[in-house]
Amino acid sequence: MVDLTVARLQEVMIVLYALGLVFYLIDYLKKSKVVHRTAFWLIVTVWVTQTAILSLYIIQMKRFPVLSLVEGIYFYVWLLVTLSIVFQLIYKVNFMVFFTNIIGFVFLMIHVFSNLKYTASTVGDSLISEVLFVHITSAILSYAVFALAFVFAVLYLIVYNVLKSKKFGKRFSSLPNLHQTMMGMKMSIYTGIPILFVSLLFGVQWAYVALENWSLFDVKIMGSFAVLLIYSSVIYFNYKGKLQSVEFAWMTIFAFLLTVVNFFLGSTLSQFHLWI
Repeated sequence: MVDLTVARLQEVMIVLYALGLVFYLIDYLKKSKVVHRTAFWLIVTVWVTQTAILSLYIIQMKRFPVLSLVEGIYFYVWLLVTLSIVFQLIYKVNFMVFFTNIIGFVFLMIHVFSNLKYTASTVGDSLISEVLFVHITSAILSYAVFALAFVFAVLYLIVYNVLKSKKFGKRFSSLPNLHQTMMGMKMSIYTGIPILFVSLLFGVQWAYVALENWSLFDVKIMGSFAVLLIYSSVIYFNYKGKLQSVEFAWMTIFAFLLTVVNFFLGSTLSQFHLWI
């Protein structure tokens, strides 16, 4: 009964999410307060539906759903939707909300239409521990923050090209300025790096205690450390003045794409990483 309810809620959520994105796009083209308000409340409804599904899953499984790849993807989407709503309420940056939800919708499609089922991994029940929980949730949180950096980078490039071409108009009136998008990139990366570092520390600690056969040279571990190194390098070279403006934005985009590759490919090729 719970599984059927979840399936129906997911179907409704996908339709509402798609409608919300369409209304945000219409609002961008037509600048209508009614359309904008409708888009916002559709996304809020999506968030409420996601929260209901997560709550049902927690009640059914008696644990927080982050112990498998598919669970992690769903929680990641929930985080992105949550962040988009917060940014809409606080900063009222429509472009950022739209792009953040585009990422969330793509990951939701991956979650729903993949061959993976919304179940725990085969080792899920035996892996529950506080250390593992911190490792997984902090990793997902860092991915969400890096997604925000990616959105800010895309916005920076859009604003930069608009200013360069001198094609101003109502369509671009809601765009943040270059300083705001640059600060958004920096603050997101500054926040994501320590969170990912904490996740890796807890992950290595857990593996050392709980696993008999594991290696620091595992594909997922190496990929995660590579992501951490790249983001740290991006910030370092920006601080030294060697990576500025457009180059900084493109490197931020590249770093996030690597994060996405590590998110999926690393988990697939890993010898023991059956979760995020």
